[in-house]
Amino acid sequence: MMADMISVIIPTRNAAPGLPATLAALQSGRESSLIQQIIISDGGSTDGTFEIAEAAGTQILQGPPGRGGQLQRGAVAANGEWLLFLHGDTVLEPEWLFAAEAFIADDANNGQAAAFRFALDDTGPAARRLERIVAWRCAKFALPYGDQGLLLSRLFYGRVGGFRDLPLMEDVDLVRRIGKRRLKMLPVAATTSARRYKRGGYIRRPARNLFCLSLYFLGLPPRLLARLYE
Repeated sequence: MMADMISVIIPTRNAAPGLPATLAALQSGRESSLIQQIIISDGGSTDGTFEIAEAAGTQILQGPPGRGGQLQRGAVAANGEWLLFLHGDTVLEPEWLFAAEAFIADDANNGQAAAFRFALDDTGPAARRLERIVAWRCAKFALPYGDQGLLLSRLFYGRVGGFRDLPLMEDVDLVRRIGKRRLKMLPVAATTSARRYKRGGYIRRPARNLFCLSLYFLGLPPRLLARLYE
């Protein structure tokens, strides 16, 4: 049914290394007609992102960089009744299709959102520890980040105000407005590239993320946080 179709919105900026796997994992949704469109909302890529997106038959939007604004523009261009926001280096495991179909089929979820289980493409013990920490954060505080995807109806997205054009914490900002009681965690992995953690360190990078999150909760404007995050 048309009302059950999903528009996938993927913000990109030089996402060529991970984008092919991200799009390939969505192919089952396209073949089943669950996915109506895939929107690549780009923020100034200079690598092969456009070529990959065009070859995959996606809709491409171009605009200023900034994930919040890119997600916002993608949502405006979406025509599906459900929206799935996904990062360009995140790969959903095959079971995502059945989990998404079941979530959408339940009318009670028209006023709910869903995120996936955080996973990293690293076999080391540090990656497993970080995955457990994220699972605890999601269970305790219902606070998934953007690399866990976000699935919700377009109507509900509009009711909670959608993504704001923020340079950082756009995912936390929206999830807090959704609220713990209206957020479900799906038992399906969204596997994200671990290169940022390998480069920044499995202790140092999460500590910096936590520091920025704490400052955000204390009221520091996202534009200032973005400078600390760079």
